[in-house]
Amino acid sequence: MADALLKEVQGGFADLFKEKPGLIERPFANVNKASVLQSARDFHDSIIVKEKPQECVQTITELLYLQANTSQQLVSVEATEVFFGITKLFVSSDARLRRMVYVILKELYLLCDPSDVIIITSCLTKDMTCDVDLYRANALRVLVRIIDSAMLGAIERYVKQAIIHKSPMVASSALVSSLFLFQKSAENASIVKRWVGEVNEAMGSPNEMVQFHATQLFYLIKSNDRLAVSKFVQTYSGIVTDGSSNVYKVKSKVKSPLAMVCLIRCAGKLLHEEVTEGRAAPDASIMNATDLCTIGYRFLESCLRHESDMVSFEAAKTICILPTQAAEVIFPAFSVLQLSISSTKPALRLAGVKLLFKVASLHPSLVARFNEGLEALLGDSNRLVGTLAIMTLLKTGTESSMDRLLKNMSAFFYQIAEEYKIMVVYSLERLCVTFPSKSRIVIGFMSRFLREEGGFAFKKTILKCIVSLMGTMPELRDMALLCLCEFIEDCEFVALSTEILYVLGENGPKSSSPARYVRFIYNRCILETAMVRAAAVSALSKFATCCPELRVSILPLLTFCLQDENDETRDRAAMAIHVLEELGLVGDSAIRSNDLEGNDDFPSENDGRDEDFESNHRIMSSEESTARDVLAMKLPLSFDVLAHRLKAYKESPGAMQDPQPITLNTLPVLEDSSLISNVHQLASSSSDPPLSDTRDFNKDIVDPSAVIYSIPEFSSFGRVFRSCAPIPLTESESEYVVTCIKHILDKHVILQFVVQNTIEDQRLENVYVATHTDSSFLDVMGELPANCITYGSTASCFTILEKGHDVSQLATSVFQCELKFTVISIDPETGEDLSNPLEEEYPLENVEIYIADFVAKTIVPDFRKAWENLGTSNEILQKFGLAEKTISNAVNDLIDCLGMQTCDGTSTVVKPGARQHMLHLCGIFCGSIQVLARCQVGFSGNGASVNSPTIILKMAIRSESSMISRLLLDSIC
Repeated sequence: MADALLKEVQGGFADLFKEKPGLIERPFANVNKASVLQSARDFHDSIIVKEKPQECVQTITELLYLQANTSQQLVSVEATEVFFGITKLFVSSDARLRRMVYVILKELYLLCDPSDVIIITSCLTKDMTCDVDLYRANALRVLVRIIDSAMLGAIERYVKQAIIHKSPMVASSALVSSLFLFQKSAENASIVKRWVGEVNEAMGSPNEMVQFHATQLFYLIKSNDRLAVSKFVQTYSGIVTDGSSNVYKVKSKVKSPLAMVCLIRCAGKLLHEEVTEGRAAPDASIMNATDLCTIGYRFLESCLRHESDMVSFEAAKTICILPTQAAEVIFPAFSVLQLSISSTKPALRLAGVKLLFKVASLHPSLVARFNEGLEALLGDSNRLVGTLAIMTLLKTGTESSMDRLLKNMSAFFYQIAEEYKIMVVYSLERLCVTFPSKSRIVIGFMSRFLREEGGFAFKKTILKCIVSLMGTMPELRDMALLCLCEFIEDCEFVALSTEILYVLGENGPKSSSPARYVRFIYNRCILETAMVRAAAVSALSKFATCCPELRVSILPLLTFCLQDENDETRDRAAMAIHVLEELGLVGDSAIRSNDLEGNDDFPSENDGRDEDFESNHRIMSSEESTARDVLAMKLPLSFDVLAHRLKAYKESPGAMQDPQPITLNTLPVLEDSSLISNVHQLASSSSDPPLSDTRDFNKDIVDPSAVIYSIPEFSSFGRVFRSCAPIPLTESESEYVVTCIKHILDKHVILQFVVQNTIEDQRLENVYVATHTDSSFLDVMGELPANCITYGSTASCFTILEKGHDVSQLATSVFQCELKFTVISIDPETGEDLSNPLEEEYPLENVEIYIADFVAKTIVPDFRKAWENLGTSNEILQKFGLAEKTISNAVNDLIDCLGMQTCDGTSTVVKPGARQHMLHLCGIFCGSIQVLARCQVGFSGNGASVNSPTIILKMAIRSESSMISRLLLDSIC
């Protein structure tokens, strides 16, 4: 029995390792470059080429394999030798060999010298004019990759004939080649634009692929001509209007579903432009505001009933993303979305639920009707579909349904990939803002998965969301800190442990019972790695500094850390003990302040002062304040910000020769939200969570002031204080596209006008912008013109403004602008001048310089302390009535008006139903003058009335100059 069993097992192992007859080795696994190059020499033998074309095909296939899948790629010399051999293969009439020749030529021409590649053009041109459609189509595809704009004129006639060829293969190849040529260079594009007649004729082809490629090329040619694009949509949409409210549907000329998709996207783009340019309002009037709106929307509506799923869904998607919040506009698309999420096609289900997720941000009540179908998708085989479904349900569900939804999510979380878990976590974060009463349940839900198995990115996302919620809702602080304390007991990621210890050091002393966290922190001093131990010592130091009653207990713990084997841990402990002992704070029995956060009560008028506006916490002694600065104060800026500011300082003219020492105040201000945001800000309810945390904090920051430093004429003006965002002064489809960038300096303002020439038969010279203003503070000092701007190119001209000496005269200034230049007509093909220079003028939009342009957005690590340090000597208080209808809109408009950076997470959208909101703002006024503002935005006490605004703003501004405080307050009026 045992022998039989052993024999059976041995036979099973033999069968296991026996080669299966169905398994085939890779045919090119052992290909060697040397042997392949040797075989390629047979290309020069005409007898082998004519009698054994299959051997040549095999050799070409091996060459392609070497180029694509191995490290044995050809060098330039080898590629050139093979290329000359390939030219000998045109003597063969074998169709398979000729097709492989076309493929290998597209691979080799990049490796060869351009002068060598030109010799193949005669063979390709001969094939392009032959009667064999296969040769003609493929030769054209290869030829357009080799030739330049000078040679394109020689074969232009053949390409135009191919576009309208009766063979779909030839016509489609010609159109695709034209698309490639158009995007290859501006010179080629100017030639392709002359083929618009043939492209329009190809639109009538009965072949669907030809129609699709012709639609693409026609739009690409006319993309800068809005009138031509609108006429194109009206012609091929099949929608006709008689100039009144009557709309007729005729038979559409477009049969290809892919071409219909292109046409739908063109119509959607035109509707977007109608709203953005003010011809239609972002409401239900977009359906019939203009003839173009009527035709465009009716065309989209008719496509919802198209027989192709691709066309109907594209129409539904375009309708749903129109710039309008009117429910009746997007309602017709819901029938298509209902069919999509219940479809048997996985791709259609994914597309449908993804679009519903986006629509739910603006219309959660409308999408709520799909909740039953979305719940059925939770078990979909595609886990991304289930993830998007549950994220949509988190937006559209009611407060009563959240408990059931979270219960279902517990099992769902174990079945999805980590990247999908991250997406759900961001949705849960927003859920806490929508339903604050569920915040504790959500934090408990997230903390449970924080303690279980998971990757670094997933757990880091949960940590960021918990910290963000803790800052948004202070009442969750104790619960959130305890969850984080439990997590670090078994945390396997050093980076997360150090980050949690930092959070505990910052928020633990502000909690209701700081002593409970000391034990968790001290355990890290004993059981963890050196980096975590050092972070734990820093956290204990912050507790000892901010909590007087805990100093006696924490001092022995810090003393024990002096025996740590790690140098940094010992140094941190020694510094903390030394600071506390030298300042005489050890053993201090003073009671701890129980309001380290300060008081966010709103200002109220009382004898010209707002008593409740001041923080009511205990004033620290000078020793305690010094200790807090050393041990508990945050760094004024992150290392990333410091690195970028030092780089900008180094690039500014004369900086490295300046004998003055470098301080934080002398470094230039860089405004970049990815750098100054030290925590993950909670997105508003209208935004979607990111698919992944792709923010790169180490990316290179482009300094817009670098162009000023590169011009010698501006070297004496000094450093640029800040550069504003570009402002368009013309429409994007106009002949000359002009944008303006305002550069603010200490004594000057430089207006940079970026001018683009879009007319191919003109060259602009001596281009500058003439400005006129009635400002008493800014005077036009001169202009620096751009010498020459050719077709398709961009150049900058500058206008220099000189600032007055009396800053009190600073106010919003309006500059009337006019583009002046000398225009010369040229031949687009040769570039030769066809006319004498002619002076021209082109009107531009006005440029407005606001007071906010002189304020740089910065952030302070401790707003409350910075507020106290500025004092009340230059403080100004004032009360305003605002015309906005909601607190959210009032907060956003106030931030834009003052041009300052929000602090302490106060930019977060207020809770639903809240009647007031406190806003903290910080900035640097030109001249390195710090400005802080505290703003109370809330509904008036007696409610809204007909003759008075419903929103009241109470604002206090402190700065180093009362004049600056007054200027910023006056900018609101």
